[in-house]
Amino acid sequence: MTLPALAVTLLIVITLGYVGVCAANPFGRCRKCRGFGFATKTDRKGRAKRGKHCRRCDGHGIRIRRGRHLWNLWARTYRNGTAKPATRKPTSKG
Repeated sequence: MTLPALAVTLLIVITLGYVGVCAANPFGRCRKCRGFGFATKTDRKGRAKRGKHCRRCDGHGIRIRRGRHLWNLWARTYRNGTAKPATRKPTSKG
C-alpha cells in the first residue's frame, strides 16, 4: 500500500470512529471542570473543597461534542429546508 493510500485510509478510520463516538455518546465531560460541575479548590489544611459553579457547562459537568453539534446544525437546516408549506383547510360555506 502506498503512503497516500495509507494516509487516506487512516483518516477515514479515524473519522468513522469519531462519528461512531458522537452517535453513541453525544455528550462528553466538561474540560474546564473535568465533569464535576464546579472547580475544585484546597483549603488551608490541603483538603479538597468545592469551588465555584462552572460557567461553561452550567454545573452539569457535561458538554455536547463538536461533531454532534455540527450534526444537529446540519439536521436542523435540512429539516427546515425540506419542510412542506402549511396548507389551509377549505372552509365550508353553508
